[in-house]
Amino acid sequence: MLTDWDLILGEDSQFLPGGQISCDRTHMRYDLCSVNGSTVRDPTTSTFYVVGPTTSARPFLVEKIKPYPRKFEPFIMAQIKELTITSGPKCPLCQVRHHAPALVFSVGGYTGNFFHDFNDGFVPLFITVNSIFPNQDFVLVISEVPDWWISKYIDLLNAFTTQPIVTLNDTSTHCFPSATFGLISHGFMTINQTLMPNSNTFTHFRALLEKAYSQNLSSDFVFPSSKFRPRLLLASRNGSLGRVIVNRDEVIKTIEDIGFEVIIFEPQTNTSLRESYALINSSHAMIGVHGAALTHSIFLRPGAVFMQVVPIGVEWASDAFFGRLGRGLNLEYIEYKIGVEESTLVEKYGNDSLLLKDPHGVQVKGNGGWPAEIMDIYLKEQNVKIDLERFSACLKKAYKKAKQFMEREDQD
Repeated sequence: MLTDWDLILGEDSQFLPGGQISCDRTHMRYDLCSVNGSTVRDPTTSTFYVVGPTTSARPFLVEKIKPYPRKFEPFIMAQIKELTITSGPKCPLCQVRHHAPALVFSVGGYTGNFFHDFNDGFVPLFITVNSIFPNQDFVLVISEVPDWWISKYIDLLNAFTTQPIVTLNDTSTHCFPSATFGLISHGFMTINQTLMPNSNTFTHFRALLEKAYSQNLSSDFVFPSSKFRPRLLLASRNGSLGRVIVNRDEVIKTIEDIGFEVIIFEPQTNTSLRESYALINSSHAMIGVHGAALTHSIFLRPGAVFMQVVPIGVEWASDAFFGRLGRGLNLEYIEYKIGVEESTLVEKYGNDSLLLKDPHGVQVKGNGGWPAEIMDIYLKEQNVKIDLERFSACLKKAYKKAKQFMEREDQD
């Protein structure tokens, strides 16, 4: 005799009925829920049903989750679609059966910003996969995903799992032997080795990127460099709103005079990640003003030079976002912190303004946070005019390290 879950999952199903729902809501950055038995997703209501016998007298368990790892930020979490996990009432019949567990998460929020795609997406995904599904296949079930996002990151997504990707836009009813909801985050651009079961680090994440982007590169993505001059990529924000190097031509000449081969790197939303990987992976150094494009430093080889130009007022963010990344990737990380006279904010506010004299005090004044209007001043109003003499001292240090790296790579 067929039971309720036989009808739901199919007569030959080996899925386990009666799974339990559990949620961990103790973390500042994320919630994590799981179903340890069969679950069916209703595409019409964004609800995941636990499969099991149903009776009218049975109390149903219901959990809600927004599977995006910025729980500490109410503004952005208000924009994330909420999913429901419940043990009843009776769930819909299964149309597409999967034999691998589901990992359900959202790419809403700051999607489209390259930094956030990694900070809130792929780095937490890597942590979660290696914490919950080590050496196990799984199905990525993604909420709020634009078509372009799948296309842009398909090589990397396929490096995580061999299973077809399921989006919550799919109108079919999918069922899974178990499910996990949410992504684990260790902090801004952080993989905490002590919290990883197999002691994974950013170098392991870098190996995953190599697996995704180094295979079968076409001749269009080969960038031979000079045998004598280390290649340096200047990540340019030319034309961007804020943090532009206004004396870029002079800076480029200075970099070339030091001894580098300079390539201007201006990634666009439609820039191929295979192309970016091939170019950056074959380079010896990268320099840029604090901004999302510096996330591409994740493609540098360990031992390459990574220099971040730090504007006034973004010292903490510069270290938390890209300083940690550079050190985690075993890059030769160098910071060039601009002086007050190198900031164009002087022209508007004067060098006696607290915005320039005490940026930390301005940022924490009042409610203890970084108000949006203050953030906009430092990130969107501020450009930099680099002091070439002072900058040259940093460049000489970078050149020496890049040259040593180049010579080591030639010997290998």
